[in-house]
Amino acid sequence: MARVQRDGGDDAAPTTELPAVRGQGPAAVNGPAGAQGNGRARAIPEAAVARLAVYLRVLSAMAEQGSVTVSSEELATAAGVNSAKLRKDLSYIGTYGTRGVGYEVDVLTSEIQRVLGLTRQQNTAVVGIGNLGHALANYGGFPGRGFPVTALFDVDPDLIGVPVGGLPVCHIDDIPEVCAARNIAIGVIATPPAAAQAVCNRLVEGGVHCVLNFAPVVLQVPDHVEVRKVDLAIELQILSFHVARNAEQRGRGRTAAARASSNGEVV
Repeated sequence: MARVQRDGGDDAAPTTELPAVRGQGPAAVNGPAGAQGNGRARAIPEAAVARLAVYLRVLSAMAEQGSVTVSSEELATAAGVNSAKLRKDLSYIGTYGTRGVGYEVDVLTSEIQRVLGLTRQQNTAVVGIGNLGHALANYGGFPGRGFPVTALFDVDPDLIGVPVGGLPVCHIDDIPEVCAARNIAIGVIATPPAAAQAVCNRLVEGGVHCVLNFAPVVLQVPDHVEVRKVDLAIELQILSFHVARNAEQRGRGRTAAARASSNGEVV
């Protein structure tokens, strides 16, 4: 059965099953009833998964600065959430910290990396080597975060065989064979909208179960395939809404002040 991609969501959104923790010490057995402690998988809202990635980024920066421990309040402030939500998010992975001490930065980093599947590299393919595809292929930050780009694809004959970021570009028709041979875990679609669905079909045929879609189109995928959509135009439209709302609020404020002034009131 096919389904359409999801754009994320709030805490009421679909959940992701976390693997049961084995041999992780007290955190694995002191969690809530029905959590990792009894060997069963734990469900976690997708919005919480997204926040775990933010916590990991913050923790990595703290580790680089030499921090050994961090309180929930400090971590929450740095991540832009409230401490209650942070503690709830971390409870999903069976991590509760120590009263009066907080969390060990290295231990918490390792736990989040485990949950996010970052204990092993996830080979990544980029399809569509235009301006965006070139930028993604040449970005040096992916390998260090566990996402080495190991395959590039395009349909332009002038690009086939040409190295981009040190990696030769393959033809789109070769996606299934190359992805299977190189054990591609994540496919990144940076093609024009008209080509995105066909590219996605080829990625799935090559055994890719996770797709990051930059094309402004909704993809149809099998139930076992996870798709995340990055639509920059929509994000800009959302920001435009906030710009307009703030301008409206400022306008109302100026109008109220002018009225008060004309009435002789102290503003």
